[in-house]
Amino acid sequence: MLIPVLVLALVVPALTADRSSTFTDPSGAGPDFAVQGEYVGQLAGDNGPIDLGVQVIALGDGKFTAVGYFGGLLGAGWDKSEKRRADGKTVDGVTVFEVEDDHDITLTIKDGELTITSEGRDQIAKLKKIERKSPTLGAKPPAGAVVLFDGKTPDKFHGGRMTDDGLLMEGATSKQNFQSFKLHMEFRTPFKPAVRGQGRGNSGFYAHGRYEVQILDSFGLEGRANECGGIYSVGPPKINMCFPPLSWQTYDVDFTAAEYKDGKKVKDARITVSHNGVIIHKDQVVDHATTAAPVAEGPEPGPVFLQNHGNPVRFRNIWVIEKK
Repeated sequence: MLIPVLVLALVVPALTADRSSTFTDPSGAGPDFAVQGEYVGQLAGDNGPIDLGVQVIALGDGKFTAVGYFGGLLGAGWDKSEKRRADGKTVDGVTVFEVEDDHDITLTIKDGELTITSEGRDQIAKLKKIERKSPTLGAKPPAGAVVLFDGKTPDKFHGGRMTDDGLLMEGATSKQNFQSFKLHMEFRTPFKPAVRGQGRGNSGFYAHGRYEVQILDSFGLEGRANECGGIYSVGPPKINMCFPPLSWQTYDVDFTAAEYKDGKKVKDARITVSHNGVIIHKDQVVDHATTAAPVAEGPEPGPVFLQNHGNPVRFRNIWVIEKK
């Protein structure tokens, strides 16, 4: 059975964001932001209901891409079958997506519900918009943890800057250095619907200032090594767990530093990363300092570095447990 992400009609106001707009607050992000996001429900199948997830990506100027997943959303049941995509745009307040291989299915989104109907207007499914939250969101630092940022002061970072509402800004390097460690951090990418690729909410977490786990608005994309959760020039995430822009997301990291003897590296660094509660790298070997690393490889401990790539990425609740 073909997934019915085929003709997608999204009922939205005609007003759309200026192409240069960057939004850091959901309350003022415009009508396209209200449509984009994740929808879940069940599709009527020949052998019973089928779980279905749809990600709707805003592209600016009233344009969207929809991606459909049998079994549920990524990290929440997707059966790894072929994803189905459709592109469309808003015309007279309705955004219509068409796919060449089936023009008999229509999806409409209104008031947070996505309704799928057949050519005869029979309802096939109704999906509700959801806002997923990482199971580690708001995790409390255990006894003995080094709290780098708790919303009170950015003073534990070189270059630390804080917004009026208590969030750490990009472009910060911890004053304290660490060897092997576990880390929890929370981050939020901006909503930049008209921008593509590396300009869309770009930052990065660098362990030791050497090894980058990318931060980017990669919602609905393929999950490559230069996208959110990827380790630059090393490998892509096992699954793209990127939530929609302006959602709070988590990285939980277990980092083991490289080992050196007589000034020569004898064992590469290794890293395990969970993104929004799902493991995306498990004991991954990182055999070189990644792209744009501010610190060269070496035996010395290094800082937690949060890259400034010209995007208003925000951080909170950052703490580290040093490993013995």
